[in-house]
Amino acid sequence: MVRIAALVMAGVVGLWSAAEQARGQDAKLPSTEAAPFKGKTVAFVPVALGFDLTDGWNAMVRRRLEPLGVKFIVRDPNWSTDAGAQAITSLITEKVDLLIVHNPDIQSYARLLKRAQEAGIYVIQVNMQSSTHTDAYIGDNYVELGEADANLMVKKCAPDNGGSGKVAIIQGALTAAANIDRMKGIDNVLSKHQEIKVVANQAADWDASKARAIADTVLKQNPDLCGIIGFWDGMDVGTGAAIREAKMQGKVTLVTAGGGESFACDNVSNGTFTAYHSADVRQQSDDIVRITKELLSGKEKPGANKRVLYTPLKSIDKATLQPDSCWRLSEYKSN
Repeated sequence: MVRIAALVMAGVVGLWSAAEQARGQDAKLPSTEAAPFKGKTVAFVPVALGFDLTDGWNAMVRRRLEPLGVKFIVRDPNWSTDAGAQAITSLITEKVDLLIVHNPDIQSYARLLKRAQEAGIYVIQVNMQSSTHTDAYIGDNYVELGEADANLMVKKCAPDNGGSGKVAIIQGALTAAANIDRMKGIDNVLSKHQEIKVVANQAADWDASKARAIADTVLKQNPDLCGIIGFWDGMDVGTGAAIREAKMQGKVTLVTAGGGESFACDNVSNGTFTAYHSADVRQQSDDIVRITKELLSGKEKPGANKRVLYTPLKSIDKATLQPDSCWRLSEYKSN
């Protein structure tokens, strides 16, 4: 059974205030309420630590679970798929209670995640799925995100709206589910808008220096380029640098997306990013903790149900930028 939850972002300030209160209350749960979690082991395998998404999940989820008596461990593959597979294999042998996995692509961990569930381990996939459906997926709806990207380009770049109609796409990693689904969303929209011409569509493998080189070449070849769709803010600081170096900031629309850490809002404020689609790590972490508690406190067999919780998409530009639009990693690491 697939349960799709679309969580509505209304009354943002009040929601985050309530969430912060809930985080404080976790540490004060009566011993009877904390009992189901005491002694449980939750393991997190990201693609790598060292950037806002993974560091944010690590800090926010850890500070909610450890006060309950949960042992929270991280195995960092540091961008090595082989090291990640070895880490998951080891964690299955260690018989952890729950795995939180950030997949590099749709195939590399698929059999291992199935094996983990068969071994009695709950599995939550965060923000990038594999081809194996597990107890939960928590993260972006990338088809929706791609459609939002493309609709913005139509609005900004269609000749009827004063644009040249020329846009470029700088993808992340071609085999990542996030990448595949996002391109599907972009194609859903642009297939209906023949006035928009994609003059370049290349992958930068989540690398800022590669994104900068691609953008530099495309801008030189297309001096009338209207817009660029970038696939990740950490990569698209390079794209933005190329636009700035070409003295085309304010002329070329750059839309990107990410987890909503403060540097993203800083880049919206200074004009590096024209528009930003945020799948807020705060919301994702709340959902990870809630589903983890639900699984660890229940009697559900791993793999019995397959939940899908899409993080609400929040669009930010200079006009909509607010003090609470983004979060700051240092505030969570220090607590």
